[in-house]
Amino acid sequence: MKIGRKIKDRRHQLGLTQKELADRCELTKGYISQLENDLTSPSIATLNDIVSALGITLQEFFQTESPEKIVYKKGDYILKEQEGMRFTWLIPSAQKNEMEPACVELAPGATTEVDIPHEGEEFGFVLEGKILLTHGSRKVTANKGESFLLCFG
Repeated sequence: MKIGRKIKDRRHQLGLTQKELADRCELTKGYISQLENDLTSPSIATLNDIVSALGITLQEFFQTESPEKIVYKKGDYILKEQEGMRFTWLIPSAQKNEMEPACVELAPGATTEVDIPHEGEEFGFVLEGKILLTHGSRKVTANKGESFLLCFG
């Protein structure tokens, strides 16, 4: 990891000069320049002062995780097929979120497994045909072009 490059990039994001950063950390402009060019290495205490002056923590500074994915392509989907049903998870890591988008394709006359009661909601949009929904003792039909929302818990 290029510590100097990360310091310089963050300093530029904030619109600070080397002198302004140095003043905030009680360091010299020359020392900041040496750090940014990887000519010297700071102590942990000095690095902590610098990243604090840059408005982040040491943990954030060293975080190498890429940002959470926003767009998912067909190759990212997870597919489960069983007799008469094709279930596609459109956002593979969505279990940790409040919404878990999926596409369910049923062959004519096919049914899904009984859904175990859970907290939350189930949303659907019927692209083709119609579907019979059972919610408790209620049975309702949603036709092509209609949507449904089932609330649980």
